[in-house]
Amino acid sequence: MFDFNEELKKLPAKPGVYIMHDGNDAIIYVGKAINLHNRVRSYFRKNIGRGPQIDKMVTQIARFEYIITDSELEALVLENNLIKEYSPRYNTMLKDDKTYPYIKVTLGDAYPRVMLSREMKKDKSRYFGPFTSAAAVKDTIDLINKLYMLRTCNKNLPKEAGKDRPCLNYHIKQCMAPCQGSISQEEYREEVGHALDFLSGNFSPVLKELERKMKEASENMEFEEAIKYRDMFNSVKKIAQKQKITDSDGEDKDIIALALDENDAVVQVFFIRDGKLIGREHFYMTHVSGNKRKQVLLDFVKQFYAGTPFIPRELMIQEEIEDTEVLEKWLSARKGSRVYIRVPKKGSKEKLVELAAKNAALVLSQDREKIKREEGRTIGAVKEIAALIGVEGIHRMEAYDISNISGFANVGSMIVYEKGKPKRSDYRKFRIKTVSGPDDYACMKEVLTRRFVHGMEEQKVLEDKELEKEFGSFTKFPDLLLMDGGKGQVNIALQVLGELHLDIPVCGMVKDDNHNTRGLYYNNEEIQIDRYSEGFKLITRIQDEAHRFAIEYHRSLRSKAQVKSMLEGIPGVGPSRRKALMRRFKSIEEIKNAEVEALAGVDEIPESVARGIYEFFHGETNEADL
Repeated sequence: MFDFNEELKKLPAKPGVYIMHDGNDAIIYVGKAINLHNRVRSYFRKNIGRGPQIDKMVTQIARFEYIITDSELEALVLENNLIKEYSPRYNTMLKDDKTYPYIKVTLGDAYPRVMLSREMKKDKSRYFGPFTSAAAVKDTIDLINKLYMLRTCNKNLPKEAGKDRPCLNYHIKQCMAPCQGSISQEEYREEVGHALDFLSGNFSPVLKELERKMKEASENMEFEEAIKYRDMFNSVKKIAQKQKITDSDGEDKDIIALALDENDAVVQVFFIRDGKLIGREHFYMTHVSGNKRKQVLLDFVKQFYAGTPFIPRELMIQEEIEDTEVLEKWLSARKGSRVYIRVPKKGSKEKLVELAAKNAALVLSQDREKIKREEGRTIGAVKEIAALIGVEGIHRMEAYDISNISGFANVGSMIVYEKGKPKRSDYRKFRIKTVSGPDDYACMKEVLTRRFVHGMEEQKVLEDKELEKEFGSFTKFPDLLLMDGGKGQVNIALQVLGELHLDIPVCGMVKDDNHNTRGLYYNNEEIQIDRYSEGFKLITRIQDEAHRFAIEYHRSLRSKAQVKSMLEGIPGVGPSRRKALMRRFKSIEEIKNAEVEALAGVDEIPESVARGIYEFFHGETNEADL
């Protein structure tokens, strides 16, 4: 038994990290302290205004432990590592886990390349970024390679020069072919230097050169060339316009501000590199209830800059936070040079922080509206359906459909919606075993009987609700059963439920003559629904989803049957080899188009049989080609 009074007395007055555990020994909170004795004891004092979130956390603490460090800086690093490792429930957490793209120029190569990189290493390359849009980075790299005709291959040059023919880029005049020795290292490096100027924001020379080439091509009536230069000119101009100067000192800065309400927080960051605003991004913070703005800002700075590969020289934040001096030391150590954390009070920097705060507030507001709209589409729609049929407490809905073609390969589908959203992990497929021919009612009876008998059998062996995860979705019964059809399908479902002594409401999703959803059939009457209501839209989505799921399953079975039928005519391909081919290739068309090497790469298929399969499909007189 953990004796709190005794353990609190043992706490040292030293810096370190403390770890709170609950009754299941799960880590629920990690914190750092310059004085463990004072900080940890403060959690167990009464009426000190910690806030409801911390008060709730304290009631769940079953024991605590601590790790002593030599300094507060070491405690900060350890705290970050432990939070990242365990994701404690009561720590404010940075929700987003993104890696940002950089433009990398491989200056360590004899013939450098310009490429996208997701990390910044300490090598001989030069990096630009980070950027917030990978698509924009790819477009910029593509433009640079076209402008300066740089190589995109990964050959080891000049070692591998002349070993292969030049690639397509050389023939379409988008590469100078250093792989053929067509350009010296000095000349190539000169073009790389122009690319570096471009990436540094010096666009004027290339704009002038492109404009000159465009006019020259136009005067010579080389209109295709003129259009090419015009498009490149416009692309460069577009990039130049995006690079807005925000500060004359040309420093790297991150502008950080947040918007906070009772339950959520959004942090907005403006990325300024070489004095230019290159992008912005917002981040969600969870577990913020009861926390003040300063604490959320502090948690964000620690967690974000523990994971990002690039640290700017300066962080401009919304307001003063604790541990600024320690954070600056930590960030400086990570960067390898001095880093400053400042709160601007006037001028353009203060306006940028205000702009970031406004953007954060806008994102938070929009997300709140988005959540409300989403709830209207889902939970609100379910409530509409419940009100229409007079059934309360609908959480889980299951819908069923049957698919076949003239009775061939009868299949059934079961889809699940919870709180108005599809729960695809609980979807199930049924291959009909007892019905031959096109009898949808008999097929539906088999599907429903198998589904609920299976569920009842699983429920019998469940002694602990936690075991439900091991038994899948059949243990959970729906609050409402939705049948793809009217009276006939509903009666089949009611018959099955009656035989099994189950009391579950059943609705039919009725369609009109054009196969569009019309309404609901419930308790022997058809209920009309407003076609523009969220409830009607949800029913339509469920009906379409059940139909799609059944058809896709049926199509896959048909495809496998066709593959099997075709392969039966190939010498040396028996049941086990047919199965191996069907596992590897999705359709008969893929097998037909496969080369001998690909066929021989399948387990159980020797090269002689692979060649026989290939010749079967590609022989001049073979029926497979007709």
